[in-house]
Amino acid sequence: MRVVLCLLLLLCGYRAQGEDGDLTEQTLEQTTPDIWAEMTALRDMVVELQVELRTMENRVMESDRKVEELKTELTVTKMYIELLQIENSGQATDLISLESRLTSTESKTSDLENENADFQTRLSDSESELVISKSRIDQLERENAEKPKVAFYTALTNAGSIGPYNTDITLKFTKVFTNTGNAYSAATGFFTAPVRGVYYFQFTVCGSSAGLKGVHVYKNSQKIMYSAEWKEHPNIRYFTNSVVLELFTGDIVYLRLPKDHGIFDNANNYSTFSGSLLFPL
Repeated sequence: MRVVLCLLLLLCGYRAQGEDGDLTEQTLEQTTPDIWAEMTALRDMVVELQVELRTMENRVMESDRKVEELKTELTVTKMYIELLQIENSGQATDLISLESRLTSTESKTSDLENENADFQTRLSDSESELVISKSRIDQLERENAEKPKVAFYTALTNAGSIGPYNTDITLKFTKVFTNTGNAYSAATGFFTAPVRGVYYFQFTVCGSSAGLKGVHVYKNSQKIMYSAEWKEHPNIRYFTNSVVLELFTGDIVYLRLPKDHGIFDNANNYSTFSGSLLFPL
């Protein structure tokens, strides 16, 4: 554009000078070399401008290429961003799921910890109860070891009938089968309490002849019980009775045959006397 404008200006000036008629041939000759010089300069300028134009065109093409590359890169980037968003959305879902599972696991862990604490408490209580139970067992074993063991079982005689007599007599049960604690004496017929306590006694009385059969139960000199039956016919008949007594150490218990009463025993051990300590006091 600059070259064209310059040429137009020169032509217009030349034309104007010719119309005025002021120029001479000498002036024209002087002016001609200047025009060619100017035209040469203008041509060179045109060449330079063409070169610059091609350079600019190349730069524009390069810019267009870079713009296309940038557009392509931008498109790829957008796609990558979308993929990342999709992936991130999936990861967010997974994260929410993981957080939910973590919360559930923490809740279960808390429940298990509470349950374990409860088990520990119950275990501690059970251990305490076990210690107490063992202590109680040890105490009972000691008490049982220290507790006197007293029991006896005897039968009267192998002689058959005893009585009736004109007076009361003390019965001596001479066949001793059990005498734990040695509290019964076959020589006297007495049971002597070794410790204060509650004792259980049982006796069986047998008769073979007609008439009265029975015994008195004595504690020391005190008559505790009278137990008897009347027999109409001479045959073997017997009865059993029992008594529970509180005795002090040294108290004696024994059976007496009342006068006019009879009693029978032989190898079959029909008439017996037994007792044991229920518990000490």
